[in-house]
Amino acid sequence: MKRSAAPDVCFEAVAKPDGIPILPLPGAGFEAWQEEAAAAQAKWAEAQGFGAAGGTILCLPDADGDLESVLWGLGETAALAECKPADFAKLCARLPVGRYSIAGLDDAGAAAAITGWCLEQYDFDAFKTEKSRAAGRPVLVVGKSDELGRAKALLEGIYLARDMVNTPADDLGPEALAGVAQGLAKTFGADISVIEGEDLLREGFPAVYAVGRAGAGAPRLIDMTWGQPGDPGLTLVGKGVCFDTGGLDLKTAAGMRLMKKDMGGAALSLGLAQAIMSLGLGLRLRVIIPAVENNVAANALRPGDIISSRKGLSIEIGNTDAEGRLVLADALALADEEEVDLLLDFATLTGAARIALGPDLPAFYTDNGGLAAALSDASQRASDPVWRMPLWGPYRDDLKSDVADIANITEHSFAGSITAALFLQRFVEQRDRWMHFDIFAWNPAAKPARPKGGEASALRAVFGLIEKLAAGQLPGDH
Repeated sequence: MKRSAAPDVCFEAVAKPDGIPILPLPGAGFEAWQEEAAAAQAKWAEAQGFGAAGGTILCLPDADGDLESVLWGLGETAALAECKPADFAKLCARLPVGRYSIAGLDDAGAAAAITGWCLEQYDFDAFKTEKSRAAGRPVLVVGKSDELGRAKALLEGIYLARDMVNTPADDLGPEALAGVAQGLAKTFGADISVIEGEDLLREGFPAVYAVGRAGAGAPRLIDMTWGQPGDPGLTLVGKGVCFDTGGLDLKTAAGMRLMKKDMGGAALSLGLAQAIMSLGLGLRLRVIIPAVENNVAANALRPGDIISSRKGLSIEIGNTDAEGRLVLADALALADEEEVDLLLDFATLTGAARIALGPDLPAFYTDNGGLAAALSDASQRASDPVWRMPLWGPYRDDLKSDVADIANITEHSFAGSITAALFLQRFVEQRDRWMHFDIFAWNPAAKPARPKGGEASALRAVFGLIEKLAAGQLPGDH
């Protein structure tokens, strides 16, 4: 798999930060700056109409016309300590090539700054002959601190997930996806097994096989473990549909255009795993990924078919384009066979979640109010939004089948994300320890810190929750 430039090309950590100084200015402090500034600079700022309004910058030249410093407006009430990664991303986007340092950053501020700086500069140009940053980039110079290691590890995980989602399906099929996981396992000393093709039937993964048997690449079940047996147990399950045609219930051309991103749940799981292992968190980590292509062929899954599952439940296929929940059913059943402290699954599962919440707001489901509150707290701290949706029990009846134990879709279009979550819940017994994420994994338009293209939806928020697990700070007996 081709990779983008690493995040550490965007910043430097040194003992004494140098570079072109950036002076953060709240609106109330602008007059004081004017009084102390050189007359030429004060006059230049006045001529440019700069008043330290939020998000504005003013480049100040020296006597030779070179860039001497930058004024950064924070607005009337803002303070540097309140700036979020998106604020630093906006700043970065407006600066020319050069090395910069921001006056007044503490350690936490430096971590937020490099997060926004690097998220903004992510650019998947691996397939371009002319590289986007050939002329250079704005580099942020910060002081060394322990907090930067955490920020760097998260950024590397996000970059990995973004790269995977952005990679076209002919470069990242089930075999290549397994190769990414195997590469991580080798780097960090994890154990990994990959069950392939008809071995899935012998090993008890009939739903994964049924979905993936028509693919150009054989379906796989990836199972990676890392950490010490006595540590808190965390299992991540990621949907790895490397391309989704919809199967015989074929998608439209427009609906198929972005289906290289249908393995976004797997990408997010591996991005989180990389960060966890890189930082050496005290966890017993397991990552389970069903990797398939949902394709069209003579042996493709058909509407009306009834397939078996690892849990023993029979499933009637109402629509072959509701395949993600089928492969996750087997993966979750496997995860559920081992008692864990926290079980998380990630999937680009439904368009209904996007209709309800749009592309920026990942939906999550859990019956555990304490876990939901802990995630919401981590989300706010990371400025990485998520939104809790209800596991509305009465809708379970809508998944009844006349000929099987459960149907993979309802007979109507209401509450599609909720009913998909309820379908998955049937395959989990440890429900009080389970959270399901229905993500988009894509930015349809560029926003601060979120370039257009693949996205590691909610990675920073979820990592904050995982840190609480490692520290023994989750509610209940987690």
